[in-house]
Amino acid sequence: MDQNNTRLGIWLMVATTFVFAMQDGISRHLAGEYNVLMVVMIRYWFFAAFVVAVGARKAGGLRNAAATSQPLIQAFRAVLLVAEICVAIWGFTVLGLVESHAVFACYPLLIAALSGPVLGEKVGWRRWMAIGVGFVGILIILEPGFGVFQPGAVIPLVSALMFAVYGLLTRYVARRDSSATSFFWTGTVGMVAMTAVGMWYWEPMTGSDWLWMGLLCLTGAGGHFLLIKCYEVAEASAVQPFAYLQLVFASTLGILIFGETLRTNVIIGAVLIVMAGLFTLWRERQSQ
Repeated sequence: MDQNNTRLGIWLMVATTFVFAMQDGISRHLAGEYNVLMVVMIRYWFFAAFVVAVGARKAGGLRNAAATSQPLIQAFRAVLLVAEICVAIWGFTVLGLVESHAVFACYPLLIAALSGPVLGEKVGWRRWMAIGVGFVGILIILEPGFGVFQPGAVIPLVSALMFAVYGLLTRYVARRDSSATSFFWTGTVGMVAMTAVGMWYWEPMTGSDWLWMGLLCLTGAGGHFLLIKCYEVAEASAVQPFAYLQLVFASTLGILIFGETLRTNVIIGAVLIVMAGLFTLWRERQSQ
């Protein structure tokens, strides 16, 4: 397969963000009816099966996919991601898709800010300026000085921070482990951890919601499959800016399906965050 087909990579990233936005919409619906922990647990059962199937097809099979010299960090990554997903979905039910995604869009800025102390990477003054602009955008969205501040508004920010740390740990383990190994640990350990917690919150589901749950599982696996293919055909730095389309797709879903509103401060804040994020991605590419 061509390793430098940027146009195909961009289209695959657009498809990935669309599928993940659908997943977020379905998650919001199910988490509004059932316990978040149960919803994520069932989703991870399917995700783990998908990860095992992918690992079995790779050269060396499951034994090779599971082999790592840094099991504690890999396991922590997996648990951190599944916890982040629970927090993010909780945020969808409290704040909605529009505002949750507007704040969550800051995670590349958090990765840039933390890459120095965590990974020892150099972050120049231009990227620090962009990070500052992005956090101004967050403040505009959260409106901490106007009226009664919603504690729930912090939920997507916590989710973004957790995802940023997960991203940095993924970079760290990639120095010694393959992406297939990280993917295997993410799915399997995440499933075990989520089952240990989620089984205590089991609730009977209606027939129609089992269909939604099935679709949630398919979008989860489908989104990851598209993302894997995307990174196979194009450089991550070339396609990463298009990941911001998930904000657009998820916000559209929130407005059309869930009756959410798009406030002016959210638009202004989201534009600042996305522009700052695109700049940091560009600077990162320039420094490579």
